[in-house]
Amino acid sequence: MAGASLLTLIDDIATLLDDVAALSKVAAKKTAGVLGDDLAVNAEQVSGVKADRELPVVWAVAKGSFKNKFILVPAALAISAFIPWLITPLLLMGACFLCFEGIEKVLHWLFPHKEEDKQAHDALVEAVSHEEVDMVAFEQKKIKGAIRTDFILSAEIVVIALGTVQEATIQMQALVVSTVALLITFGVYGLVAAIVKLDDAGLYLLEKGEKPSGSQLLKIVGKGLLSFAPKLMKTLTVVGTVAMFLVGGGIFTHGVPFLHHFTEESSAAFEHLPSMGYILGEVTPVFINMGVGLVVGLLVLAAVKGIQSVRKPQQGH
Repeated sequence: MAGASLLTLIDDIATLLDDVAALSKVAAKKTAGVLGDDLAVNAEQVSGVKADRELPVVWAVAKGSFKNKFILVPAALAISAFIPWLITPLLLMGACFLCFEGIEKVLHWLFPHKEEDKQAHDALVEAVSHEEVDMVAFEQKKIKGAIRTDFILSAEIVVIALGTVQEATIQMQALVVSTVALLITFGVYGLVAAIVKLDDAGLYLLEKGEKPSGSQLLKIVGKGLLSFAPKLMKTLTVVGTVAMFLVGGGIFTHGVPFLHHFTEESSAAFEHLPSMGYILGEVTPVFINMGVGLVVGLLVLAAVKGIQSVRKPQQGH
């Protein structure tokens, strides 16, 4: 009898873990847009410090990220338990932020502020190259800025993950959201550490290859890594920005009834077309999500600019 009870308990635990894994996988997919941006932003935030201080800075930001999750996960679960109707508005607010941030990046690419970028770059070079600059204060400023950014991105991740398990029990919500939060933090900052040290690894291999005892292969791999590192950063930024529109637009198409019905009807209409119908039916929601994300981003940008234009005369007055 005791053996049968133990086997039943093990089976229940296995079933629970399987459910957690399945729901965590869905939640992780939903947060993909924020993850791409999270990687690019954090890798950019911790760049600029001296090479031997990059990993300690990444670790300091990672610890701050864990503290952010320690605050955000219980807060999100409390909202789900006591005021669950607030989850959808929070999701839509997070989607607005994602789309707005994406539009800002696109506009910066199309209309770059060369003078501002040059000033920021010159200030960074001066801070790193001059011995009289207080590098401890410089690092602390970078760390605090990265943790503040992480708090916003973590809030989006937690809310989006919670939205995917909104109908589950509170225990399942706690397990899934906590699992996603931990895995994402380990994954993001592990990758950030690898990305910021990629060029150092390339330089190390190149120097090894150029020594008399070195090989041509080491030189080729070293040069390849040095060339690949900046391209990886640019690719992450582009992919992250596109994913922002897809995820932000997807939240709206799922959260706003008429958009949800429009997406489903459009996808079904294309699926019935001959030959390419199945493919068109699959990609239609992607294009709709992208379009909705762009429109939402432009509307939020217009609202922000409108508020700024109203506030500036008042501040001047």
